[in-house]
Amino acid sequence: MSRIRVLITDDHPVYRDGLHTLLTSLPDTEVAGEAGTGEEAIAIAASTEPDVILMDINLPGMNGIEATRRITQSQPNVAVVMLTMFEDDDSVFAAMRAGARGYLLKGADQAEILRAVRAAASGEAIFGPAIATRLMNYFASGKPTPPSAFPDLTEREREVLALIAQGMSNTDIARRLYLSPKTVRNHVSNILGKLQVADRVQAALRAREAGLGDSRA
Repeated sequence: MSRIRVLITDDHPVYRDGLHTLLTSLPDTEVAGEAGTGEEAIAIAASTEPDVILMDINLPGMNGIEATRRITQSQPNVAVVMLTMFEDDDSVFAAMRAGARGYLLKGADQAEILRAVRAAASGEAIFGPAIATRLMNYFASGKPTPPSAFPDLTEREREVLALIAQGMSNTDIARRLYLSPKTVRNHVSNILGKLQVADRVQAALRAREAGLGDSRA
């Protein structure tokens, strides 16, 4: 029986070592490589063609969601399972839109991680109990489906982007949303990075193209 080849992506060496030890101790799994950044994950996935990637979200430089999107676009047969500390709705849905086949929290035990790896390798979607409960509660609450535009942005970042598209300054946005100027600056910086644009003018253009920024909203 062929082994499931797994690429481990996490910026904490100690955590990677733990996963490496777990995966190499079993007869049906092996480690195809290790990455500490999103860029490294993309490069190693291209060269090793793993069956499954365990992907953290919070990575230096390119985050795990963007890395997942790029990998699944170029290598649709690779199954990505998010293994992260983030359990908010924005992160879960952004990962799903990016092509992730599973989502676990870092508190998951070894049996749960192995079950997710095996399920993802066989083409199944797998979610940890806490995430599955959040998904059920989300849909049971009657909340609308999260918007498809800019899935990497959090709900607050989309709100800030819409106001940027309306031509508002950071000071205006801070007053409108009852935030501190520093918080708004951080949101703007995150938005520019996630959209991969140089300035707020380009961000505003992207937002308007997507239908954000209608001052009547």
